[in-house]
Amino acid sequence: MMHSLVLCLAALLHFGHATTYTSDWAIRIRGDMESVNRVAEKYGFTNMGQIGELRTYYMFHHQQTANRSTVYNKDLTTRVTKETEVEWLQQQVVKERAKRSYVTADMKTRGLPAAHTKPVHTQTLHFNDPVWSSLWYFHCIEKSKGCRSHMNIAAAWERGYTGKGVVVSVLDDGIEKEHPDLKPNYDPVASYDMNGRDPDPSPHYSSSADNYHGTRCAGIVAAAANNSQCTVGVSFNARIGGVRMLDGDVTDITEAQSLSFSPHYIDVYLSSWGPGDDGATLEGPGPLALRTLQNAVKNGRNGRGSIYVWASGNGGRNGDHCSCDGYSSSIYTIAISSTTWHGSHPDYLEQCPSIMATAFTGGDTEGLITLGPRHSCMWAQSGSSLSSSMAAGVIALTLEANPLLTWRDVQHIIVQTSKAHYLVAPDWHINGAGYKVSHLYGFGLLDAEGMVKEAERWRHVPSQHECVVEAPIQQSRTIHPGLVLTSVYETRGCSDEPQQHIVYVEHVVVRVTITHSRRGDLSITLTSPSGTVSQLLANRPLDNSTEGFQNWNLMTTHCWGEQAAGKWILKIKDTPSQQRVKTEPGKLKQWSLVIYGTAEKPYPVHRKQVRSTGALESDLTEEYTGPCDPECSEDGCLGPSPQHCLTCSHFFLQYKNGTRLCVSECPKGFWGDRWRCKRCPSSCEVCTGSRGDQCTSCQPGYHLTEGTNVCTAFCEDNYYLDHETDVCRKCSENCLNCVSHSICTECSPGTSLQGNRCQRSCSAGYYHDKQEDECRPCHQACATCAGAGAEDCRQCAEGYVLEKWRCVASCSPNFYAAEPNPEIAAEHRICRRCDTSCLTCVGPGSRNCSSCSSGHSLQEGECVVNTLCAEGQ
Repeated sequence: MMHSLVLCLAALLHFGHATTYTSDWAIRIRGDMESVNRVAEKYGFTNMGQIGELRTYYMFHHQQTANRSTVYNKDLTTRVTKETEVEWLQQQVVKERAKRSYVTADMKTRGLPAAHTKPVHTQTLHFNDPVWSSLWYFHCIEKSKGCRSHMNIAAAWERGYTGKGVVVSVLDDGIEKEHPDLKPNYDPVASYDMNGRDPDPSPHYSSSADNYHGTRCAGIVAAAANNSQCTVGVSFNARIGGVRMLDGDVTDITEAQSLSFSPHYIDVYLSSWGPGDDGATLEGPGPLALRTLQNAVKNGRNGRGSIYVWASGNGGRNGDHCSCDGYSSSIYTIAISSTTWHGSHPDYLEQCPSIMATAFTGGDTEGLITLGPRHSCMWAQSGSSLSSSMAAGVIALTLEANPLLTWRDVQHIIVQTSKAHYLVAPDWHINGAGYKVSHLYGFGLLDAEGMVKEAERWRHVPSQHECVVEAPIQQSRTIHPGLVLTSVYETRGCSDEPQQHIVYVEHVVVRVTITHSRRGDLSITLTSPSGTVSQLLANRPLDNSTEGFQNWNLMTTHCWGEQAAGKWILKIKDTPSQQRVKTEPGKLKQWSLVIYGTAEKPYPVHRKQVRSTGALESDLTEEYTGPCDPECSEDGCLGPSPQHCLTCSHFFLQYKNGTRLCVSECPKGFWGDRWRCKRCPSSCEVCTGSRGDQCTSCQPGYHLTEGTNVCTAFCEDNYYLDHETDVCRKCSENCLNCVSHSICTECSPGTSLQGNRCQRSCSAGYYHDKQEDECRPCHQACATCAGAGAEDCRQCAEGYVLEKWRCVASCSPNFYAAEPNPEIAAEHRICRRCDTSCLTCVGPGSRNCSSCSSGHSLQEGECVVNTLCAEGQ
C-alpha cells in the first residue's frame, strides 16, 4: 500500500547500473499547508508544491543535498519519517528512459519522389501539400498493385472527422512549436517544460543532437494540412501540445507531473518511450506515476478518463519482451505495435499479450515523412514511435466522432474494429469470445473509419469491476530446471460480491513473486477457462538478473470478452541456459489473479437494431400485415420491430435521424417525461429530471454529492469520498477537508487540527476545553498544550525541561539535561538517560558520571568496579 512508509529504495534500483539520487524528495503529508511548510522548513527543504493531481503528495527540494549523488541520504529520510504528519516519503532516483527511436534520414539524402504540382483531391477533401503522393499510409499510391493493407484514415476524413476539438499532448523531449507544420495547431495550454520548469516546451538542440523525437511524433499526429512544409498529420485539425520531460533527469516525480499535466484539457497523452529495450531491464511506473495513471482514468477528461497511448517497444533484436515494461503492459495504457505496409513485422518488434493493436511504421523500402529539427523534414523508416503516433491520431479522430467516450469505451472500440487479416504472424488464434488476436499485433491493424463509425453509435460500456482471486494459503513451490510448474485457480468471477462480480473479461493481470538465479530462463503462460493461451513471458537471453520477480504484474488482453468463471492455469517453465552460473532451482513464492471486466454484456443486441434505424421506413415498400412488437400501442405499426410502432405503450427514444424506438423503460442516462425518454445531464447515470441537481446515480468517474443530488468529478471542500458507496459525504463540523467523517485534514478558519479533529483555535499558553467550549490556561510548565496537565504539554515553558513526555523543573536522578539540537530546531531542553554505568551524570557517555552505584568508584568521571588487588598490583 502507498500509505506505508518507504525508507528503502532498493526496489527502485536499475540493477547493473549505479543508482543516482537527486536532491528532491516525494512526501505525503496529512494536514493543512501550514503543516506541510512546517515540516519542510524544519528539515531544510523547500516545498515545491503538490505533485501533479495527487492531493497530499508534495515535492520537497533539499538545498544541502547534491543535485546528483550515488549516496542515499538515509539520515535525513529517517528523521523526517518520525514526524507524525508524514505518511510516506522517498528520495528521488534518476530513471533511465529510452526513446522508442527509429532510423531517419534527411529528405535531401533520402531522395523523395517528385513533388506534386497540382492539388490532390479525395472525395470530400482537398490537399495541396507537396509530398501528398508519397504518403502511402493515407491512400493507395500504386493502383496496379492494389492496397494490400491500409488503416482507412482518408475514409475517416471523408466522413468529416479530422481531429477538430481534440487535444493531444506528446510527452517527450519537447516539440518545436514554431515548426511551420505544427504552428497552426500548436496549443500552449497543453504544453509545459518539466525539465526547465517553464511554459515553453521547445527542445534544446544544444544539449543533444537527438532532441527532435517529440517533434517527429507530433508531426505524425497533427501536422497541419494544405501548404504545410513537410507532411499531413493523421488528425490534421487536432490541437497539439508537448511536455518536455525526457531532456533531463527523469524521476518518479517528473513522470507523475507529466502524466497528469492539465488532465481536464488534454484528451490523449502520447508516450513513445519507456525503460531500456535491452532485453535485461524489468521496470515499470514508480509509486507516484502508477497512482497518477489510476487517478487519471477515473478523473481525467472530466470523469471520462485520460487516454494514454504507449509504444510497445523496440527490443526485438535483443530478445526483449514487453511484459517486462510496466508502462506498456498496464491496463491503463493502450500499447501499440508496428507493421510495414506489406503486413510483415519489423525485426525490432517486441511481443507480449498486453499489446492492444497495431499501426503502420516504415520498412526497408518505404518510410513515413515527418518533421525534423529546426523546421526541417525527415524520412522515418522504423520504430514503434511511428506506430504509437499514428494510433494517437486515429484515437483523436474517434474522439471527435464521440467526445463522450470513456477510456474503456476507446479500448472496446479498438477491440471491435481492428483488422487481423492484413497482418502476417504465426500465432494468430481465435479466443473464446470470437476475437482474432496475436502476441505480435494484438487485435490487429487500427481501422480509422471503422472506429469513427463505431463511435458515432456507441453507448457506454458497463462499469468496470475488479475481481481478485487469491488462494487462502500459498506455499512456495519449486520450479525444477527443464520442467513445467503448473498451478490452477478456479474462480466463480467473484459472484458472491455484486460490486466485484465479473462475467465478461477485459484485462487479466497475473501478479507473481518468484525467486530465481537467472530470470531470463523463465517463461510463463496463462490458460483461460475458454482455452485461450497467453504467453505472459518468453525467455530473454540477455537477462542475467538474479532478482527474479517481486509482485510483478503480467497482463493479457487475449481473454477479452470471454467468461471469467472457471479454471485459470498458470504454467512456469525453467529452460536452463549456458549463461547460468547457479544451478539451484527457483521458487514460485506467490501468485494471484486479478480479473477486470463487467457483470453485464458490453454489447447488447439493440446496438445492431439502432444502426439501421435510418433506413427502416424507406425499406418498407409493401404494407405490413404481421404482428407488432409488444411495445407498440393499439395504434398499430409499420413493421415487426419496436422502431416501427406508430405510437408506444410506454416510452420512446428519439434519434437524430428522426426515427423512434419504443421501450418499456428509459435506459440509463435518460428519464421518463410523460411518453418520452429525455437525456439526463452528462454526469448522471440515472436521474429524475434534466437539472444537474436531479441525479440519483452518476456516470463512471463522477460521485453523487450527499444532500444535493449533484454528480461531480471531485468532492468539493467540506466533503469526502465514501469509496464503498461512491458518494461525496459531508465532513464533520469545522472540517474544510477530510478523509472520513471523523478524520479531518484541513480546518475551517478559526479552528486548528488537534489530532484528527478541528477544534477552536486558542492563543499560546491556552487549550480548548471541549466541555465548556472555551480556552483555558495551560499548566505553568507548558508554553503550549493540548490539555490541563503537565503531561499535556506540546512545548515546555522557560525554565522547564522535557522528561518522558512531561515538562519538569529539573531532571530526575539518572537523567541529565541535554542542550537543544540545532539540526532539528528543538525549542526546549530534553532530559536524557545517563549511561548505564552511572548513578547520576552531567552528560552523555560513560565518562560524564557524577556518582556511581555500590561496588563502583568514580575515577575521572568514569565509574569503575572496586577490586581487591595483591600488594604491588
